[in-house]
This record gives sequence, structure tokens and C-alpha cells, in this order.
Amino acid sequence: MTLTPQWLDELRSRITLSTLIGRTVKITRAGREYKACCPFHNEKTPSFTINDEKGFYHCFGCGAHGDAIRWMTDQRGLSFMDAVKELAAEAGMDVPAPDPRAAKKAEEQASLRDVTQAAAEWFAQQLESSNGAPAREYLAKRGISEATRKAFGFGLAPDSRTALKEALKTFPTAMLVEAGMLIAVDDKEPYDRFRGRLMIPIRDARGRVIAFGGRILGDGEPKYLNSPDTPLFDKGRTLYNLDKASPASRQTNRIIVVEGYMDVVALAEARIADAVAPLGTALTENQLAMLWRMVPVPILCFDGDSAGQKAAMRAATRALPLLRPGFSLAFATLPAGQDPDDLVRAKGADGFAAILADAQPLVERLWAHEVAAGPLATPEERAALKTRLLAHADAIEHADVRHHYREAFRERLDALFARARPDQGPRVPWAPQPGRGGRRFAPDPRLQPPAAETRALGQAGIAGPLVAALLGGLLRYPEAIRRNEEALARLAIPDSGDAELLGLMLDIANAREGLDCEGLLAILEPMKVYNRAMTLLRADGMHFSFNRRLEGEEVDAARETALRDLDEYIGVLVTQPEIRARLAEATADYMRTMDDEGHARQQKLRAMDEDLTRRLAALSDSRSQ
Repeated sequence: MTLTPQWLDELRSRITLSTLIGRTVKITRAGREYKACCPFHNEKTPSFTINDEKGFYHCFGCGAHGDAIRWMTDQRGLSFMDAVKELAAEAGMDVPAPDPRAAKKAEEQASLRDVTQAAAEWFAQQLESSNGAPAREYLAKRGISEATRKAFGFGLAPDSRTALKEALKTFPTAMLVEAGMLIAVDDKEPYDRFRGRLMIPIRDARGRVIAFGGRILGDGEPKYLNSPDTPLFDKGRTLYNLDKASPASRQTNRIIVVEGYMDVVALAEARIADAVAPLGTALTENQLAMLWRMVPVPILCFDGDSAGQKAAMRAATRALPLLRPGFSLAFATLPAGQDPDDLVRAKGADGFAAILADAQPLVERLWAHEVAAGPLATPEERAALKTRLLAHADAIEHADVRHHYREAFRERLDALFARARPDQGPRVPWAPQPGRGGRRFAPDPRLQPPAAETRALGQAGIAGPLVAALLGGLLRYPEAIRRNEEALARLAIPDSGDAELLGLMLDIANAREGLDCEGLLAILEPMKVYNRAMTLLRADGMHFSFNRRLEGEEVDAARETALRDLDEYIGVLVTQPEIRARLAEATADYMRTMDDEGHARQQKLRAMDEDLTRRLAALSDSRSQ
């Protein structure tokens, strides 16, 4: 049937949503809206609202959202067309006459679904047979239980060119080819597409089998083989596990995107049900739209290797033109060499949740990627960084979001390239004091010049105790040196001995991969800085997690915390002197102009400085208990 957007809008306008929902849910008026306990999840305090004027319902607890048609499909379980027909009868509207071409296409699709469903059932039978023992053993080694195996409908395609064709001989050969089950090449006899593979059914949003992914058992290429695009299946418009993840996301208010089928299955085994995966391609615009219909900020969780990070950046740049207020992406990066399967096996669902909790917003991922893309020593290299970042911002079509991205990148560039001033700090501006004939002067009350501590830091570098904590942490965790090499090289350390020790540690870490504390100390032992290094390493009374000896049963968790804290600590030590120098510069500029824009800029930088000071205090105090 041809249902135009205009016709559907007219249908929605004729339905009073509160009346429709009120037939099965107890609702109460709340101003211009109605409230109720959400029918999609258990709750005692109403968080489900109905707005008749706008024609939608929304739950602030689980994120359920929709109009009258969505209510009928999600709450009543009707198909889209059945929901439309029932609402149209209530609204006194005639459903448009069937389009013969559309009807024929729907009939063909239904027939093809019979093929894919029959194939899924036959593959599942083969897996449970004696021939499926090696495949079942493989799944068991991957930690996939029988319950999970059956829930996802795993199957087996025998290593035969005709086994499936023979099993589904009740269907015409042409239909098997059109459904992607057989391959037809020139005038040769069609043969089975999937042979000697573990079979993974791909379902649409309603749980109907529309295609397959096949993982090879043993050696061979390709490792994974998907069904081709068919009238049922368009890989750019399909997300694996959407049928299970969509209802789960209403409970968790999140959706996780991982790289492949087995990542999704491994997470499901760990009782993480709100994960989906693209089907062998980068995320498409259509897939992003599907994700945003579930949650405003999906979390992309890709492997920490080069391929995984490239996939993350492809998704980031694909999303930029589509961003709108409130809708973005977040990026969680797995440890290098690990996939979700490895992580949940080693650390369980809590370990994976910790990775998700550290997810970066899209703006941070773009910034980190471009800063790490090349050196920034020359004006030309810095200009190139600015050009790349602003090009990302300019790709955003929504004007307000584009503006805020440009501002965010400019602020970060200002902080990164802040210039230290050689003078003793800005002079305090003076203004005539009222009632004294212009002879007496007083400071402008709006202006608060940098304190002595700020000026001293800009000249003398980082305070001694902060340097001691840093060096002690790097000695205990040398792996943090290489990944923070550029930041550490920019630090101004006033003590020549400590500066020499840091320089040697940078050189050693750059020459040696996989360096640990014991190895670093062995290299430093014949050098004059060794005694200072041992003193710093033993000073584990400093109130930072990375200066403490690891003891007890939670060593791994404490180590991860210490490394995260050390990375953040380095970032603050590098950024704060640059922010303070920029603050001094902004203050001096304001002295000359005395305009509101200059004052606002100065106060903004002051707030950034205060925030960094709070972060330092939090890193210390939170670990000192």
C-alpha cells in the first residue's frame, strides 16, 4: 500500500494519544501533559509522559518513545500495517488502495523469508548432528554456552556444494539464488554459497531471518562470509542483533556498537544484551539513524589495534554531517590486542562496563586523533592541525552544533599552543577613583590579575613535590612514558637533576619496548641519577595512587586505576602552566582594550585553571583515604 507521510500525519492528528494509551494504562493529568508508570519497564514513580499536542509519549526512565503507531506495534505487538488499519478505522479514515507493484514485492519478500527461515532451521539441525561436533567444540572453546548458541540460532553448513540445495529442493532454484543461498555463475549449475562454515542467522528488527554470516571452520579465506544483498537484505541498512538489542536498550538506556558477530555473542554470554554490530562494512548513515532512534549517544566500542581505531575514525567522520543537538557518538577503546570476548572472559561484565564508563565524546576522539597524527613543532605543522580540526567542524551541517565544535577546537588549540610570557606578570590596570578629583587611582574591581603563585609557576616551572610525584609514578609504571612522550617533553622542571632523570627515562623508554620498573632501574643503576630514582620510588607516602605499592587481591584493578590517574596527572601538569600563561596574556590584552570580550576571555581561562587545580586535588584526595 502507498502510505504517504501526509496521510500518516493526518492519521496521527486524528488520534488522541492519551485516550489510546489510557485504555490499558492508568494515567493522570500533569499540567498540559499526562503521566503514568511506564508500561515498558517496572517502576514505582511515574516517569512516562504523554503529550497530546505533540503527539508522542516518552519515558525518562527507559527511553521508550513513540507516537500512536509505535504504541500499537510496541505495546500491542501488532505489525505496522495492522496498527495503521486499526487506527484508521478508529479515526474514520480509508486506508489507501493496495499498490499492485508493492503487493507483488511484499509477496516475493514473504516467499524469500520462507527460504531463509527453512535454511536457518536446516543449518541448526546440522550443527546438532554428529557432523556438527567440531563446530560445537569450537563454540565451547569460545565460551559460548548451549543456551546462547540456541538463542542466536547458530548452525552449520556442511562442506558440500549441493547439500543445502538438495535439502531445500522444494523451493525453486531461482528463488534459492535470489535469497542468496546459492551462487549462479554464467551457465553453470548453481551451487551452495556457504560450505564448511559455522552459520550465524542475521535477523531484521522483527526477528525474522533475512540473511546469514558464515565463519570458516579451519583454514581458508575469507574468514567471514555474508549473504549478498537481496530483496530481503541490505547490509548497509541492517544491524546484527538489532531485534534483541533494541528492547534491551530500553532497560539500559544505551546501545553498544562492536565490530562483529562474535563480539555481540560474547557480550550476550556475559549478560550484556544491548550490543549490535555492522555487517562487514563501516557504519552507514542509515545504521547511524537506526542507532539514534534508540538512544541519543550510542557507544562505539572497537578494538584498540590500528584497524579498530581506523574503523572508529571512519564512523566519526561519517557521523559529522548528521549531528544535531543532543545526538552524537561516544567511543570506548579496548586494550590493545583484546576484543570484547577476551575482556569479558578475563574481567567479566564489570571489566567491560569500566571500559564503557571511560568512553570519549566525539569531539575528544577527533581532537586526540588529529593531535597524534603528526609532529607539532613548526608553525606550519600547527597550522595543519588547525586546518584538519576546523575541516571536521565544517563538515557538520547543523549550524549551532558546527559553531560549538569550532569553539571547542579553538579552545583546545589555545591551550595546547599557549605562549609563556617573559615578563613578571601583567600590570594591574588603574582607573580614577570617584570623589578624589581624578588624583587618586584604584584597581579596576572587575579585574583579578594572576596571583604570585601563577607568575612563579610560569617562570620556575612545576613545583618540586608535584615533580617528585610524577617521577615516582613514571619509575613505577614506565609504560606510561612512551604514550605520554610528547607531553612529558614539554614539561618545565626547575631542578636540573630531576630534569636530567626525566630526560634519561624518555630516552630509555623510546629505545626499549615493554619496559617495566625493574628493567628501567637496571639501566639507571650505573648512572648518577640512580640514587634520586630510588629515593623517589620509595617515597610511596605521597597521596597519589601511582606512588603506592600494589598489595592485596585487587592488584590488577589498582594498577589500572593508577595508570589512568597517572595519565590524567600528566595532562594536568602539562596543561595548567600553559593555561596560566594564556591567562596572563589574556589579562594583559584586557588591560589594553578594557572591553567585555577580553574580560570574558580572561574569566573563562581563570575557570579552566581552577578546574585543573580541582582535578589535581581530586587525584590526590580520592586516593589518600
